[in-house]
Amino acid sequence: MARWKAPRPKSSPYITPAGYQRLENELKGLWHKRKDVVTALSAAAAEGDRSENAEYIYRKKELRGIDSRIHFLQKRMPSLNIISETPADQDRVFFSAWVLLENDKGEGLLYRIVGADEFEMNKCYISLDSPLARALLKKTFDDQVMIRNEFQETRYTVFDIQYGPEFIAS
Repeated sequence: MARWKAPRPKSSPYITPAGYQRLENELKGLWHKRKDVVTALSAAAAEGDRSENAEYIYRKKELRGIDSRIHFLQKRMPSLNIISETPADQDRVFFSAWVLLENDKGEGLLYRIVGADEFEMNKCYISLDSPLARALLKKTFDDQVMIRNEFQETRYTVFDIQYGPEFIAS
């Protein structure tokens, strides 16, 4: 019997225009890739016995993954709210803000608060639903936030807030 898992909370439906464009491009790319996989799957199926045909099994699995992602994107994208305008009060942290923080050790950390569908740690994008982003919302310059986890407690100070596609060092 499978273990019961609590349902994940729904992620916030907000996204930047650039993030929405990336999802649209991904969906278009998946449709093109799907055509290629279906062609390869047909060729593998024509080779005979499908039960021992590794190429056929691999292509079926790949097609299921593509179809699953297409289904997810087709359901998710209409429910997203594209937030393109910047807030009137740009001295506070809101959605799409670039936030420069300083931790207890004096290290500078830069994050952009984006929707759950576009977060990427290698680009310093954090989800609006993350504990750090939730703690930062409506904070202003020099405000402090405390983030606790089971291992440590870290204090961050808001050092700079900017809005725009990229952070401009001042």
